Amino acid sequence: MDQKWKAKDVQMRATINQKLIETGEKERLKEMLRNKLIESGWRDELKAYCKDVVRRKGLDHVTVDELVTEITPKGRELVPDDVKKELLQRIQAFLAQQASI
Repeated sequence: MDQKWKAKDVQMRATINQKLIETGEKERLKEMLRNKLIESGWRDELKAYCKDVVRRKGLDHVTVDELVTEITPKGRELVPDDVKKELLQRIQAFLAQQASI
């Protein structure tokens, strides 16, 4: 039964993603997120964190993949709660609107 739910979840996510792409909402959400992250200082904080990681490890001793692996959890942690909340609300509103069509 667990596999059945996982398969349904994967299918539902794919369907939602397809609708987001078809309607152009995915690009609008990405642009909103990009702007909110810049406004909140997230981008500058993450950039400073990257520089710190490179300084600690040495430029010659860190690859891009290693840097991405190290900063990803920090990047997610630094996203302000109000930005996460607004993104979730916009996605929920989109889904509600799609359900009523």
